[in-house]
Amino acid sequence: MKYYLTALLCAGTFTVATATASLAANGVIKRACVASDRAAATPSRCGCIQKVANDALSRSDRRTVAKWFSDPHQAQELKMSQTASDDALWERYQAFGQLVQAVCK
Repeated sequence: MKYYLTALLCAGTFTVATATASLAANGVIKRACVASDRAAATPSRCGCIQKVANDALSRSDRRTVAKWFSDPHQAQELKMSQTASDDALWERYQAFGQLVQAVCK
């Protein structure tokens, strides 16, 4: 009985982890990317960008960056901002962009 419950718990954990990974691959960056009017914004490439974002950016950063797909001017405003937090986000975004270029060809 103990073995059965342990196996059931492990199977449930695996199912939740798989579902979570699937949802992460369909996150806010991917949705914004696919919804953009860019010709190169294929579901495959946008999924790759989302995966890189999951590793390189915080959840808050991902929500902010996703908004830039529909309004790139927001990114320019952040770049020109003089606050330390905006400067830090811009640096993380630049590093993210370099990773995307290297990984999502």
